[in-house]
Amino acid sequence: MKKLMKTVMGCGIALAIFSACGSKTESTLTVSGLDPAKFDTVINEKPVKLYTLKNANGIEVCITNYGGRIVSLVVPDKDGKPTDVVLGFDNIAQYADTLNSPTDYGSSVGRYANRISGGKFTLNDSTYQLKQNDGPNCLHGGGTTGWMNQVYDAEQIGDSILKLTIVAEDGENGFPGKVTAVTTYKLTADNILDMTWEAETDKPTIINQTNHNYYNLSGDFTQPAYDMICYVNADNFTPSDKLYIPTGEIKSVEGTPMDFRTPHALGDSINSSFDQIQNATGYDHNWCLNTYKDGKGDDTQVCASLYSPKTGIFMEMYTNEPGVQFYSGNFQGVGKDADIIRKHGIKYPKHVSVCLESQKYPDSPNKKDWVQPVLNPGEKYHSHAAYKFSVK
Repeated sequence: MKKLMKTVMGCGIALAIFSACGSKTESTLTVSGLDPAKFDTVINEKPVKLYTLKNANGIEVCITNYGGRIVSLVVPDKDGKPTDVVLGFDNIAQYADTLNSPTDYGSSVGRYANRISGGKFTLNDSTYQLKQNDGPNCLHGGGTTGWMNQVYDAEQIGDSILKLTIVAEDGENGFPGKVTAVTTYKLTADNILDMTWEAETDKPTIINQTNHNYYNLSGDFTQPAYDMICYVNADNFTPSDKLYIPTGEIKSVEGTPMDFRTPHALGDSINSSFDQIQNATGYDHNWCLNTYKDGKGDDTQVCASLYSPKTGIFMEMYTNEPGVQFYSGNFQGVGKDADIIRKHGIKYPKHVSVCLESQKYPDSPNKKDWVQPVLNPGEKYHSHAAYKFSVK
């Protein structure tokens, strides 16, 4: 039996939080320490829950169908200790409170990840004005009213697969076309967290989905991730202006702090005087992956990796997309963000994590020489990213 505890309002979202009657016992918690009851709710008349994927090797992934968000990702470290390696909250109320704790933690971003300049693009001679939620630009499909803050329909298949479906109406945040999109999370027996995004539309539109996990493989979210060893398999990157919009150039990483072809610690270069790093106060850029050639991405080859010398946890990334956004948590611990309490009662410092987001290049609808994110009726959008965990 359940009882209604309270209702929270945030940015037009009605959130009814439910709690099971009686006391909670430790056995009801996930390995990562989450209480599923704190995610059992209704948002905008749709049920929200916490779903758990597990494998026999001790990996656990907890996901809420609110925004398709990965809330925790536990992997064993070199000593076998279960270690949560992604940032987030321990309750649905904070995820849904877009006024006081807005975040894209762990989300399945849509319909267009990253930025579109001026929130505007032209497709088939029609110009579309999108929601401008990042200064003059559109970021992550509209942010608080994008897919990261919508409730997906969820179907869990055994212990290893979760399918999340969303239907976005024509004109949502200014985007054309009614789109049905499916995000599938799969945890494999060989320690791969596999993600696929598929979508169909009833009229020409653009789509560019990604996952927005913030990784710190040390499991210590109280300290910047400066000792995390980073690798990106890319000879080039796309420079950005001060509003994080690519200039349209493609530049070599050679001789710059953007060169991660030889793995090195994040702290070795994040405070460089290089103009691109100064503009972003860290890394927030798109790398042009060497694994994408002749119009096709090779998702059998490693495109990026992270490693923590502290825990020995090693994560390798694969994708069929042409780019990866490497973001070093530059807005964490800055301004009012410094006072927000997250999982385990922790306040995050700046540069506490690294995001590796598979994608078409930012602002690609306005850069016609780049791989385009156009989806037409009768076609099926397919994007794939996978993250393999091991220790060394």
